[in-house]
Amino acid sequence: MCTNELGQPKGAPLSTETEAPQPRGSIPRFFEMKRKGEKIVALTAYDFLFARLVEEAQVDILLIGDSLGQVVLGYSSTIPVTLEEMIHHGKAVRRGAPETFLVLDMPFLSYQISPEDALRNTGRVLKETGVQAVKLEGGTAATCKTVETLVRAGIPVMGHLGLTPQSVHALGGYRVQGRDEAAAERLRAQALSLEEAGCFGLVLELVPAELAGEISSSLTIPTIGIGAGVDCDGQVLVLYDALGLNSGFHPKFLKRFGDLDVAAREALNAYVSEVRGERYPGPEHSFSKDP
Repeated sequence: MCTNELGQPKGAPLSTETEAPQPRGSIPRFFEMKRKGEKIVALTAYDFLFARLVEEAQVDILLIGDSLGQVVLGYSSTIPVTLEEMIHHGKAVRRGAPETFLVLDMPFLSYQISPEDALRNTGRVLKETGVQAVKLEGGTAATCKTVETLVRAGIPVMGHLGLTPQSVHALGGYRVQGRDEAAAERLRAQALSLEEAGCFGLVLELVPAELAGEISSSLTIPTIGIGAGVDCDGQVLVLYDALGLNSGFHPKFLKRFGDLDVAAREALNAYVSEVRGERYPGPEHSFSKDP
């Protein structure tokens, strides 16, 4: 494993006080949490109001995921999402969560063409949105070379293995990855390569729990699981799924921690009924000509 001159993992910033407690929401803090066995809590958000709620809940990492393409913009996959759209939503989330560590998904073809192209685009993202890090999918040699280029330029990078939605067509759909031994060994090797390249963390999506645990224990960098079992160093969910707003989405890994779909439908039906029945607005919601 590659390390810096202080013996820390290559993705970790230089520090002469590695044992000192770190503030919530920093890369050194995430490494400290992994060492201590403290779970890292992550969620996605795409707008100001939800970002504010997530920050108030003291989530450790807020991910501006390109899943906004499906959740917010109505695309059939993440592939159509543009860099401009990610920057637009990244700015909104930063305004809502000024104190939370933000990671922004780099969209399809914003980093795959060349390391130089990736450097321009990720540099723009950090400058215009104020996020602390970016996330790239895949663990090929080309991706690792891009990670090295970005890390050398001072841009923190989180990796993403397992189900990589930008490659959904090549993977044959939204399926669990790494079930056969050849695929499992490939994921193990890619995870180590991403750590060597300088990633400070790694998302594992739709990976068998036992394999995700093996990968997590083999790495110094923290892993964040989604559909990858309890032995990852942290967990992430799409906020709308966790709140029960996406009632038609029923993957095995998802637990709904709220039922806002029902609450929203009831509230909307009540609004329609009261307006049509002339019960809203009432006197308490109306203004008179006198102050």
